Amino acid sequence: MMQYYGNLALRPEQKTKDPEKRRSSQPSPSPRRRSIPVGEKLLYLLTVFVFVAVASLIIYRYAGLYQLNRDIQTTQSDYEKLVDDSKELQRQIDQLKDPAVIREKALSYGLQPLNQTPITLSPSGSSSGTSQQP
Repeated sequence: MMQYYGNLALRPEQKTKDPEKRRSSQPSPSPRRRSIPVGEKLLYLLTVFVFVAVASLIIYRYAGLYQLNRDIQTTQSDYEKLVDDSKELQRQIDQLKDPAVIREKALSYGLQPLNQTPITLSPSGSSSGTSQQP
């Protein structure tokens, strides 16, 4: 005699001595899968396509931004180099404007200084000074 505890509507499990024998005697029901309808498959495919398209667009935009940022950095480094070159050239101009440097360069090229009064022009256009030739 079996004792029931709890719900009497449940079928009591029968205990068998050999669990392997029990498995072989009852075929295991394989769950039958329902196929997905064609419309739902197309909807899934369209959803995947939209996600791939959006992801591709985002990656393309980021690649464009990366290239633009790279161009900006290159332009900035070129600008800074040109500013440094310009400062160096301005320094050279200031050095070459110095009268002592001009006199020194003129002497190194073989020019001789004039030891006379400078030539001046009168308002009528005739020169008041005289020039001597060496």
